[in-house]
Amino acid sequence: MKRSDALERIHQELSEKEKGYRAKALKLFPHICGSCSREFSGAKLKELTVHHKDHNHQNNPPDGSNWELLCVYCHDHEHEKHKMKGFGGGPVDDSFKGGGFNALSGLDALFQNAGKDESKN
Repeated sequence: MKRSDALERIHQELSEKEKGYRAKALKLFPHICGSCSREFSGAKLKELTVHHKDHNHQNNPPDGSNWELLCVYCHDHEHEKHKMKGFGGGPVDDSFKGGGFNALSGLDALFQNAGKDESKN
């Protein structure tokens, strides 16, 4: 089997699974964003997404207890809040760790003599 065939099969399976829980969520809940309270119908219904409250896409209970309907904007915002948890003085979330370049690292070494009186040299 070619790599592109396997990838296409994975995408198709994910799409079918998503259609399944999305269809169930749309039957269970009113077509209203759980965050901004916008109402969706007709062609605009495609802008309403299923958000997994525990952020685990494998957790799809039949009663919908892990789902909430959010518009695409609120859904993106919810995921950004989850990623940034701990950066505003709140509890630290170890699942998201920033790293990489620190522009101010080593700055203290440049100011070793800052506390001394330079006129006494």
